[in-house]
Amino acid sequence: MTAPAVGDKAPDFTLKDQNNEEVTLSSFRGEKAVLIVFYPFAFTGICTGELTRVRDELDTFQNDDVQVVTISVDSPYTHKVFSEREGFDFPLLSDFWPHGAVAQAYGSFHDGGGMAMRGTFLVDKDGIVRFAEVNGPGDGRDASAWQAAISAL
Repeated sequence: MTAPAVGDKAPDFTLKDQNNEEVTLSSFRGEKAVLIVFYPFAFTGICTGELTRVRDELDTFQNDDVQVVTISVDSPYTHKVFSEREGFDFPLLSDFWPHGAVAQAYGSFHDGGGMAMRGTFLVDKDGIVRFAEVNGPGDGRDASAWQAAISAL
């Protein structure tokens, strides 16, 4: 599938977080924008580095107006250990089953590897995509572009 472009309605989803609680994108509608960060796998170098930057600069990514959610094909149990080890205080959502279905809806699934690519989407309070990028699994992202998109909301 093709990634939603800026101006498109964001595909809705419900996934379980690291605490096995369901998180639904549309539940934020009217309340908060949502920064969606897809990543290939927990405990890997680039992924850990990107999410650690979000953790270390959380107030520039998440506040009263914006919620961060991250998504990989790892299980909620893997996310639980990853979040505890790294001190992540934002939802790590499991796109485990149906395998990669949400990543596919966002044009951010690597069929050959069975994993999410590095897709990032900022969805506004009305459910419209305001920032979109999809990088390959080995191509790290510059989170300052996300911060600029959040500032522009």
